[in-house]
Amino acid sequence: MKDYVVITAFCLASAACALNAGDENAMPADATVIARSLPIAQEFQAQLKEQLVAALGAGGPETAVRVCKEVAPAIAADQSEASGAQVSRIAERHRNPAGAVRAELRTAYDELAAMPSVDGKPASRVVHTGEGVDARVVYLSAIPMAEQPCSVCHGANIDPALKDVIDGAYPGDTAIGFEPGELRGAMVVSWPREAFTAR
Repeated sequence: MKDYVVITAFCLASAACALNAGDENAMPADATVIARSLPIAQEFQAQLKEQLVAALGAGGPETAVRVCKEVAPAIAADQSEASGAQVSRIAERHRNPAGAVRAELRTAYDELAAMPSVDGKPASRVVHTGEGVDARVVYLSAIPMAEQPCSVCHGANIDPALKDVIDGAYPGDTAIGFEPGELRGAMVVSWPREAFTAR
């Protein structure tokens, strides 16, 4: 009996060490994922807002729509390359069908929709998807609808001429009619799980 206890304790200790040493199946703590992902999401939002505010000042909402269509994917691509994660945005009511909510993120997205902000800051979720080489750790950060400048192009009272421009740039657009504070969409920072387990 004594030998069994010693062997069991050794096995448990060995398993713990294996996890700490970089077990590819280990789940990183949410706090670790958030700490690495949050700055990326914040930088994306800051860069895009800066570009949109400048476009609004230089040429009005019509120019901002065109700038957003070109700049947002470019910012995401730059951040993806720099970080090693896949950076994107998703939304239930989206402008681009490529930004639709994927099935594996549906539950987390719905939770963000129910409560987009916590203590005045965007709510977030961490989701683990896939297995083996396809295993990923996905950070979602809510994008609550802001009164300005977002309501100009995504609000409930969009100028008809601007709506024509939006429809021309994004056929089938559904990203309108949002009220301030409502979930507009979510930032997605998707990592290969090995980014947190590799040593």
